[in-house]
Amino acid sequence: MSLSISSINYCPVKSVSFQSINECEIKKNIGIVGDRIFAFAKNLDLEAVKLFEKNPKDRKGKWNKILTLKNTPVLNKYNFLFNENKLTLIFKDKEILNIDVNNFKERQLLSKKIIELESFIKEPIMLMKNEEYPFFDTTISNKVDFINSVSLINIQSINDFQKKIGIKIEIPRFRGNIYIDGIKPWIEREWIGKTIKINNISFKVEKNIPRCVAINLRPNTNDDSLNLLSLLKKTYNHFDMGIYLTALNDGKIKIGNNILIQ
Repeated sequence: MSLSISSINYCPVKSVSFQSINECEIKKNIGIVGDRIFAFAKNLDLEAVKLFEKNPKDRKGKWNKILTLKNTPVLNKYNFLFNENKLTLIFKDKEILNIDVNNFKERQLLSKKIIELESFIKEPIMLMKNEEYPFFDTTISNKVDFINSVSLINIQSINDFQKKIGIKIEIPRFRGNIYIDGIKPWIEREWIGKTIKINNISFKVEKNIPRCVAINLRPNTNDDSLNLLSLLKKTYNHFDMGIYLTALNDGKIKIGNNILIQ
């Protein structure tokens, strides 16, 4: 089996949604177009939301002001689909609300719907949007230039993990952008600092991805009874799964594309 892409995914809404696609557009220093371009701010007034939304440097140290699966695991029951400026809230494969993301009032309606569905989530929450500077943890640095990330995960590393612990692991728990197959487990950890090429797009391999408690959540539920984070540490003496990539040029990738290590 050759080293190739087995699936591609992106999350229109940071930490909440998970959408599988056959191909995607890659933008230099940003990553997958459309990935994490929305996020729900919480406990911020309108002026603070505007600063957080527009200026990546203002986000530093404030990620606790965003609804995530780490601080609001109940959101894992929901999904968001994004298509042609329409954002659709989904629950158990049923559409709950569809909004025009360019309409501020409709974005407010979506925020109110979330609170209506989960009453323990308190006002105010507001849906933010930024396509130029998406809401990635990896964008927060002291660098002047904006750098985003693409996450890549080796399917065989997950397989090795589940064999060692004797428990079936659902792949979506790790919320990777690109899943690859065709190599031995954990070989990707040897790529740090190297460049890989996919369909004429070069990616710099930045670092391993340290995982948080969100991987404990079973997909589409708020069931966190399986402590995968603890099992990762116990099994491998680290909390990592996958690697971060930075796109060095623009282009497109699709399922089945081969991967060249340079």
